[in-house]
Amino acid sequence: MSESLRPTYLEVNLSQLRKNLEAIRARVAPARVMPILKANAYGHGIDGVAKYIAAFADYLGVATLEEGIHLRQIGVDKPILVMGGTLPEQIPWFLRYDLTLTASSADLLRAAGQYAFPSGQKIRAHLKVDTGMERVGVRDTDVIPFLELAASCKSVEVEGIYSHFANADSLDLSHARLQLERFQEVLRFYEWRSLPPPPLRHLSNSGGILQLPDANFDLVRPGIMFYGIYPASDLPRTVDVKPAIIWRSRVAYSKVTPPGRPVSYGSTWQAERPTRIVTVPCGYADGYFRRMSGKARVLIHGKSYPQVGRICMDQFMVDAGEEEIALGDDIVLLGEGITVHDFAEWMGTSPYEVLTSISARVPRVFVE
Repeated sequence: MSESLRPTYLEVNLSQLRKNLEAIRARVAPARVMPILKANAYGHGIDGVAKYIAAFADYLGVATLEEGIHLRQIGVDKPILVMGGTLPEQIPWFLRYDLTLTASSADLLRAAGQYAFPSGQKIRAHLKVDTGMERVGVRDTDVIPFLELAASCKSVEVEGIYSHFANADSLDLSHARLQLERFQEVLRFYEWRSLPPPPLRHLSNSGGILQLPDANFDLVRPGIMFYGIYPASDLPRTVDVKPAIIWRSRVAYSKVTPPGRPVSYGSTWQAERPTRIVTVPCGYADGYFRRMSGKARVLIHGKSYPQVGRICMDQFMVDAGEEEIALGDDIVLLGEGITVHDFAEWMGTSPYEVLTSISARVPRVFVE
């Protein structure tokens, strides 16, 4: 384990990530598994996570071309699907770095074929169908000409076809089931044309894996669930995944504050009696957002304490009451009982934003 110079750091348990991957694989077999590594591996640290997990994954998914290139540059050799929107001028990079293109429009598909044709090479692509997300992809109602074009494009190897759920993490699955039906109808094109479908048909994200086994097809794309977090707090715990991170820090200052001495900017809080206030070297520049002020809690010596006063850019304060807490004592900000869903409630957001908002200046320390 490499030590962090900074007392505030994110401890990432790589072994737990592998256990999560295998739990998901057992759930969806015989479908293959594509863990999603976008957004700095959901805040976990792309370099450490990707290098470790690539050996156990069937495919890797990222959002941007830059993320895919970075994985190649750090030595990852597994197939990588770039799922976000791509511009025609970015196509050469897909061949250069052996990345899989999301062909989300006829224009992009044509551009890929036109670029690859003179070289005699083929660009590997997955066709993107919009079944109800209205983000990118050819709508299911307009998809037949797109599929016919893909079938005739000799310079593009159509390896997959996919869509994306908008509401598979909801207890009301009516819209998700409608998307599944639309995707199944799109796939009937291949029967109608007596053509073999692409070998990788995929639809399920984390919510789909948990609630819609009919949507597993050939490949699934676990995002937040790969990191051990359920996409919604009210979903049944049917797959044994666990969080892989603990956000740690240490006490940077400890003093007894008398009553009548307000704490932090704006003087929004003060103690009613002599109270030990400890300062934590972490703030909203690290992703410990200011809007959690007066709501968040931390663990010191295994006991929960409230954050008080306004959270600063680089520090925040905690009310430790009458406890004897000293300079350098360990603090847990996230993990060991404080969940990502707790953070989401304090922040007024989703677990996804919590994870991806832990800033790059928080060192990631990888452990097995």
